[in-house]
Amino acid sequence: MASTLSYVGYVLALIGGIIIILLGVLDLLGSAFRLFSILSFLRGTAYALVHIVIGAVCIIGSKYVSKLVWGILLLILGIIVGNIGGSLVIIGALLGLVSTLIKSAPR
Repeated sequence: MASTLSYVGYVLALIGGIIIILLGVLDLLGSAFRLFSILSFLRGTAYALVHIVIGAVCIIGSKYVSKLVWGILLLILGIIVGNIGGSLVIIGALLGLVSTLIKSAPR
């Protein structure tokens, strides 16, 4: 059962990371039209680049969602992002943490 939970967590974190990257790219393309204010343009570009980096870390970390450290890291990154992709990463990280706790529980 623990391996099923970790696999579902892996899939959810992977899909969430892909969605985070796609939304970051769309934000990056949208910030190109904010040329009226240089501050707004720079803020939008930085925001989009941070989302792309967080999405890449979520995709890489989705392989290791059943590890305790990666599960906690993905949980924090999902909370930071906060969109639908972040919600999927949070659910995937929680499933990975539950599978870790099931594996380490005494019988």
